[in-house]
This record gives sequence, structure tokens and C-alpha cells, in this order.
Amino acid sequence: MKQYFNFCWCLLLCLTCFIGQGYAQQVTVEAKLDKSTIALGDQTVLRLIARLPVAEQLSFPALTDTISSKIQIVEIGKTDTLKDASNPAVHTISRSYVITSFDAGIQIIPSFAFTTKSASFNTISIPLEVKGVKVDTTKAIFDIKQPIAVSYTFMDWLRDNWHWVVFAAVCLFMLGGILYYFKKMQKVKPVLAVPEKPAVPPHLIAIEKLKELRNKKLWQQDAVKQYHSELSDVIREYLEKRYGINALEQTSDEILSGLKFTEIKEEDRNMLRQVLLLADLVKFAKATPLNTENELSMDNAIRFVTHTSVLSPIAENKTDQRNETV
Repeated sequence: MKQYFNFCWCLLLCLTCFIGQGYAQQVTVEAKLDKSTIALGDQTVLRLIARLPVAEQLSFPALTDTISSKIQIVEIGKTDTLKDASNPAVHTISRSYVITSFDAGIQIIPSFAFTTKSASFNTISIPLEVKGVKVDTTKAIFDIKQPIAVSYTFMDWLRDNWHWVVFAAVCLFMLGGILYYFKKMQKVKPVLAVPEKPAVPPHLIAIEKLKELRNKKLWQQDAVKQYHSELSDVIREYLEKRYGINALEQTSDEILSGLKFTEIKEEDRNMLRQVLLLADLVKFAKATPLNTENELSMDNAIRFVTHTSVLSPIAENKTDQRNETV
């Protein structure tokens, strides 16, 4: 019985070792350098690599600023994951660190521990050789060299500052345009005094139109309505200019009522009344006046205009001068 128990124990121990060894063979970790030898203060890349099943979770070592007292971390790179083309169930995870050292000699990068839920895996320590700078103590110490003088031409300056030159040119152009515009606007153009033509007195205009109307001989050609219509229009235009009333838009009664308080003699009022009323009878009542009535309207119109005429100031001055001369 005791021999059987010892046999089972040994068998269980062997199986455990075999399973652990098989699992360990599935996870491999590695640390390597891009350059194992650097100059003092130079940099190289440390890469931590782990190969493990896709379903497995692995924790990288926590590195911050330094690896050791003589090796500093300059930059921590990103973590890269690469699947195995020959075995999709396995992938490789790598992380890079830019490191440097300012102590000459062989510096040892220690072992790093990777952990999973059930096991821990360590890399092997690797050496980093840091070479110092050789100084020739036999030579004298020289001062720092001054900057080399380089010729800087106007074309070089223009090439470096061309945008400012263009900006200044545009501003000057716009300023010149604004000044020219205001100067042109403020320039006073000489105004040529055009002598005004002397205003023709309204009675002369009316007399001239009445003479032209008489020469047309409209009523002699049976155009009685046109004759009296034009005769009435000439008189109405004269009344508007002479007395300032809206005679062209008023009826004959309104015109006569509006002239009631003006200095028009009764004889002249009767002549105006005869012209306007006979014209209304011909235009609106289709009356046919006698030849003597047609001629009387023309005579009365001319006499009315002549009796009520007022000379313009220029004409009055000329008349006064003629009277003084006489």
C-alpha cells in the first residue's frame, strides 16, 4: 500500500512539471539592444519582446526614468503587437525604450520580469559598453572660435523679406490712390458764368401765339372747334403766367371768379368773358358761331392781353431808359 502511494505521488509530480514546462515553452521573453556599444552621452534603443498565446495576458516591467543608477531612459516608445503568420494563435508584443548613459565603462542592463496570471518570466541581463571621449592633454586649450562672417547681400535680404516689401508697396499704392481721389474731389473747377437769357414777358408770348393762330385761318377752313380750343388755351396760359392761377385746370366760371378781385377793368373782363364762354359753347355745346363772332374772339383776346400786360424788369428798364433819352 505504501509503495502504491509513493508511485502515485511521483506520477503526479512528473505530470505537474511536464505541464508547467509545456506552458513555459509557450511564453518566451527577450531583451535586446540595437547597439551594444555607444559613445558617452550617445543613445541606443532597448527592446523588450514577449511571444505568447493570443488568449494570454502579459504584464511588461514598469520602467519610468531610469533602468539603473548609470542608465537613463530618454523616451518610452509605443507598444507594438505582431501576429505570427505561421501560428495565428500566437502573437509577439514589443516595447522600445531610448536609453543613454554618461558613465564610461561596461554598464549592465538587469533582468526584467514579465508576469502573467499564473507565472513570471525573466529576461537575461545584457551588457552595454559606454566609450569615453579621448582628450589629448598634450595640446594647448584653444578659445571658442567666433562665428564665420558670411556676406549678406541686398538680394539675400530681399529674398528673406519679400512679403514685407510687397505689403509695403501695396499700402503705398493704396495711400497714393486715396490721396489722389481726395485731391481730385477737392479741386475746384472754374464755373463759367453763363448769362441768363432775359425772360420773355408773358403778354409777348401770348400775342405771338395769337398772331400765329390767326394766320392759320382755321375757322375759315371749317375747323371752328380747333380754332376756339387753341384760342382758349393761349388765353389760359397767359392768365397762369400773368396772375398765377391754375387756369388750364379750371372752368371758365372758376377763372372769372378767381379774377374778381384783380385790377382788371370791367371792359377787359367782358372781353375775356366773351372769349371763354364762346369757346365753351363751341367745344361742349357744338355751337356754330358767326364769322364776325369768330373774328371778335380773336380781337378781344388780343386787346385783353395788351390791356393787362406787364413788362418784365429788363423790359421796364429799357423802357425807362428810352423815356429818359426822349
